Amino acid sequence: MTDWRLAWTFARRELDARFRGLRLLLVCLILGVGALAAIGSLTRSITGELSARGQSLLGGDLELSVSQRTADPAERRSMARLGRVSETLRMQSMGVNFGGETAPIELKAVDRSYPLYGALTLQRGNARPLSPTETYVGPALVERLKLRVGGPVRFGTARFTVAGIIADEPDRLSEGFTLGAVALVSLEGLQRTGLIAPGSLYESKYRIASRYDPGQAIKAFTDRYPAQGWDSRTRDRASPGAERFLTRMGEFLVLVGLTALVIAGIGVGNGVSSYLATRRSSIATLKVLGATSGLIARVYLLQIMAVSAIGIAIGLAIGIAAVPLIVAVAGDVLPVAPRFAIHPLPLVQAAAYGLLIALAFAAPPLLAAGAVPAAGLLRGVHDGRRPPRWKAAAWMGAAFAGIVALVLTTSERPWFGAAFLAAAAGLLLLLSILGWSIRWAAARLPRPRRPLLRLAVSALHRPGARTGALVVALGLGLTLFVLLATIRTSLDANIARTVPARAPALFALDVPPARESSFRATIVNFQPDADIQTVPLMRGTITAYGTTRVADLKIIPEGAWALRGERGLTFARDLPPGSELVAGKWWPADYAGEPLVSVDERMGEALNLKLGDPLTISVAGQERTARIASFRKIEWDTMGFNFVMVFSPNALSDVPHNLAATITMPGRERAVIRALSVRFPSTSVVEVRDVIGQVRDIVSQMATAIAAAAGIAILAGIAVLIGAIAAARETRTYDSVILKTLGATRGQILAAQALEYLLLAVILAALAAAIGIAGGWYVVVELFAFDWLPDYRAIGLTLATGVGVTLGIGLLGALPILSARPARALREL
Repeated sequence: MTDWRLAWTFARRELDARFRGLRLLLVCLILGVGALAAIGSLTRSITGELSARGQSLLGGDLELSVSQRTADPAERRSMARLGRVSETLRMQSMGVNFGGETAPIELKAVDRSYPLYGALTLQRGNARPLSPTETYVGPALVERLKLRVGGPVRFGTARFTVAGIIADEPDRLSEGFTLGAVALVSLEGLQRTGLIAPGSLYESKYRIASRYDPGQAIKAFTDRYPAQGWDSRTRDRASPGAERFLTRMGEFLVLVGLTALVIAGIGVGNGVSSYLATRRSSIATLKVLGATSGLIARVYLLQIMAVSAIGIAIGLAIGIAAVPLIVAVAGDVLPVAPRFAIHPLPLVQAAAYGLLIALAFAAPPLLAAGAVPAAGLLRGVHDGRRPPRWKAAAWMGAAFAGIVALVLTTSERPWFGAAFLAAAAGLLLLLSILGWSIRWAAARLPRPRRPLLRLAVSALHRPGARTGALVVALGLGLTLFVLLATIRTSLDANIARTVPARAPALFALDVPPARESSFRATIVNFQPDADIQTVPLMRGTITAYGTTRVADLKIIPEGAWALRGERGLTFARDLPPGSELVAGKWWPADYAGEPLVSVDERMGEALNLKLGDPLTISVAGQERTARIASFRKIEWDTMGFNFVMVFSPNALSDVPHNLAATITMPGRERAVIRALSVRFPSTSVVEVRDVIGQVRDIVSQMATAIAAAAGIAILAGIAVLIGAIAAARETRTYDSVILKTLGATRGQILAAQALEYLLLAVILAALAAAIGIAGGWYVVVELFAFDWLPDYRAIGLTLATGVGVTLGIGLLGALPILSARPARALREL
């Protein structure tokens, strides 16, 4: 303790209030910790808001839902025993204005108890229970159909009066993705439309304000009705899809931010090296006066930790302040606007990452400063002795082990965090080897005849060169930027070119099977070349597979998304287009044996299914079991009918159902929609380009968030570049004054440094392009199963910008060196 008190006394006296010499350390930690704190705090704020507003977002303490039917009297009595019940029905439909213009809508019928929690608000006036002839509509529907309060609108065969424009629907988020604006009617009003008939696609939801524990209440209900296909949610998981997406997106962004912090850590090492180089005379004096290497290490470790603590604290403050700023700027794209709150856990995690990174990268220069003898320190920068590397390796290994443990213990998917860290470590190792290789090759290349080029090449391997640090930092930043540019341009190109080329023009739901020929004739009358594909469509849930009941699962297996809620079901005589058998056989067209089912190969892998295993579904309130006859590889990007499960006709053909249709045509879509809305008022028709537009917006928002996180890595790379220049300033000053003494001009010295940075930037750009494009190909082709369509011009501009920034910063860092006077500089070196 005496040694530590003495070390703190020396450390406190040497510290500068303006952090002179340690500003790079401060900036790097502020960047990395601030990014991690902001990402973690925003994710926790949104998920916390979702949990806090669970009752109003769900519309009750618990929700029970089922497709294509309503609860029978016995089920309603069981619900009533749990608490106060509110019934809603929702379905896809069409809104038609007085001029015959149409728009897809989500038609939602509510009872007089809606909402049980929260409040439905209108742009003008107060909401009240709707009469059978009234409707509240969303602003998007008003704009598209040019509606007004008091004006008419038609849903199905019934005419309604617009009674108000919705400002806020309390349970909007829990309803999930919708194809069109919402329109609210009463349950009696929905009966007037003629849209509810056997086989119609609609969802019945029963929200319950219960005095019982929601989980226990749901268990009691589902145990009583295990085979009726009821899906359930509680107020704690009002919007599980949004919460799951936010958690995983936040986890990915945290890992991207951690990568930025690792890059910043290289800057920390450079900053500490630069600072200790300026303290060489003080360290030598202390050693001459009897200070041990341990005391020297403690003095500067305490200084580094003090400045690190300040940098971490500022980064945490920035992370806290960033949340309300992000909400104010991007509130429209967030699922909810969280209230301001300080969440300790993500802040503690960010601080721990920052501290571990500072310890890891400060270790080598700190140990070096304490290990070199006083005589070596007094000789200056050209003393060739170095301390044993095992001590620094042990210190860095312990710090990185702490980082890995923190990632694995705080991650929802440890395997994902481990894979990400392994990839980052592999890239760091590759770049470190490249940095060493550049120095090795530069030292052994033939000496160029041109003096400036010879100076540039020799600067890459001279004593004190920071080539390795520059290669790692800039290589990581540029690779990440190229990777993101590659992924985004490929996805945008697929959405803009491939998807519309393959996608149908229109998608129709609830086509009555008895009127299929009339439906086709109506379309062909306007567009004779139209290609019309129809399939039976119903909704159901998987209740069991193999010997496992889904209700008994504690955790849904990774990749088994088909077990979450209801899925589209169909039956077919022939193998559907866009599917390829990978195992098993397809049933004959006239098959009449045991019910069979063909399953998506990915779902089969996720659930460990085998040919011949039973698969049980609940449809229309009844359980049906089929044997797995085959597995299929599905082309999901065709925008056609792609079903996870396709049954043999004898398995589902007796279930009441309607048809779904895709319509591929070269034009006149609006005319076809108008004609269908008149002749088939119960059929909902959606323009696929509207769906593509929504998908494009979602992809764009995700890409923007990832690019913003990656931008921190680029800033950290720039900070590292500045730090490397600062750390090598003393050596470069020595070189500069020697060259000036020998007659070199400022322009020649500047040109030599420009050539050095240009050589380094070109090598890094080539490497970043190769690794970034390869990584982008894997994500786009293997993970997303899209076509490979990168925009190489955008990638080239990214690399050109990186090269330009490298040159610019390198030359700006050279300007103070050029102003050094030889006589004075030689006296101080």
